[in-house]
Amino acid sequence: MDETSRTYDVIVVGAGPVGENVAERTRAAGLSTVIVERELLGGECSFWACEPSKALLRPVVARADARRIPGLNRAVDGPLDVAAVLAHRDNMAAHWTDDDQVNWLDSVSVDLLRGHGRLTGPRQVSVHTPDGGTAHLTARHAVALCTGSGTALPDIPGLADVRPWTNREATSADQVPDRLAVVGGGVVAVELATAWQALGAQVTLLVRGDGLLSRMEPFAGELVADELRTSGVDIRLKASVTSVARPSGADGELSITLADGGQVSADEILFATGRTPRTADIGLETVGLAPGDWLTVDDTCRVTTVSDGWLYAVGDVNHRALLTHQGKYQARIAGAAIGARARGEVVDSARWGAHAATADHQAVPQVVFTTPEVASVGLTTQEARRAGRRVEVVDYELALLAGAHQYAQGYRGRARMLVDPDRHIVVGVTFAGPGVAELLHSATVAVAGEVPIERLWHAVPAFPTLSEVWLRLLETYRDRPR
Repeated sequence: MDETSRTYDVIVVGAGPVGENVAERTRAAGLSTVIVERELLGGECSFWACEPSKALLRPVVARADARRIPGLNRAVDGPLDVAAVLAHRDNMAAHWTDDDQVNWLDSVSVDLLRGHGRLTGPRQVSVHTPDGGTAHLTARHAVALCTGSGTALPDIPGLADVRPWTNREATSADQVPDRLAVVGGGVVAVELATAWQALGAQVTLLVRGDGLLSRMEPFAGELVADELRTSGVDIRLKASVTSVARPSGADGELSITLADGGQVSADEILFATGRTPRTADIGLETVGLAPGDWLTVDDTCRVTTVSDGWLYAVGDVNHRALLTHQGKYQARIAGAAIGARARGEVVDSARWGAHAATADHQAVPQVVFTTPEVASVGLTTQEARRAGRRVEVVDYELALLAGAHQYAQGYRGRARMLVDPDRHIVVGVTFAGPGVAELLHSATVAVAGEVPIERLWHAVPAFPTLSEVWLRLLETYRDRPR
């Protein structure tokens, strides 16, 4: 078995969107960079999360919108073409090949080393390659851990024996199960329940809490729950799974036992109950960190508990904001900071805006691609109260907009804006309703830019569009009782 040794300015472990962006930024800064990946370049997002899940959901959302439009609704009365939807999903996931990603890495002059990378000491990474060899890598300046996260499976009797679905199986399955049990009430759970119910599965959604999307404004989860029930999803709240089994064998019917003694039968069970960092087997113990832990970082994504400042943790592994776009944002920040420090510049995250991931604290945007869509950025009412922040809550029914009537008959939706009454800026916005995802960036600009309410009055929305909600929210805020 061959052993080789190489030295680079920067070593990136993990070639998902986050790792790719770190590598591209450090290479653009003139630093020699290698990226290490044990699976497919492009990672979870490209092959088992964002891309395939949205490919499954897009026909569902488009059909739901079309069904509300006179003159078009009868044309979309039939079922989805399952084979065509799955073929589109396969195309969006590049048929689970990463040739395009390899070509992209070549185009930005980043080296690729396939294999399982592990830290072996400060600035040292050992890679076990598929051919049985070992490569020993040394970083002159930085090692960036971008290994992402995986599904957190609960400790439930029988779970290991029934081959449960995680997001990976749910986004790559080539058959529609007759009955699918989905455990969870968060974003992944409601999105995949939406997709597979529309594709023909009978979905039972088992939610431990008392509502859906509990981290968002309550009205968002209520609107999504109403639509899921209308589509045929059986939603069971305060339902905790205590055991699972396939009494008749590996391909037989699942028997799911609930804490209240109830039973649910299904053909497949999907767990969407949280995420866990992929840090259990990357050598954290060799640099004084605990395997399996989330990694604490500063605003430049540098790990705070490792001396000499050479170790970075970017994306899901630092647990700041488990979203692809936030991880890519962090990657741009981290790559710029690594480059600046390599040039001997002093990077003070309090002063250097380009090197500080401030959006992780105040302006994290998120879209839930269900019917209806949900889009939010900044604080929710509950988060503001927990933090002791004084906010004024401004609500508006989207159905009152002319643009909503143009969008669809029977439009249902709601918007909420949170205003800091002392600084007169928007600190949080949530939209729930058909087509609201495209409203989100304007809200993100308002929150991240801390645009004064007085200036927002002069950002005139076009008529008749859903964006006119901004005018109505501002009018409602202006006219509220004093």
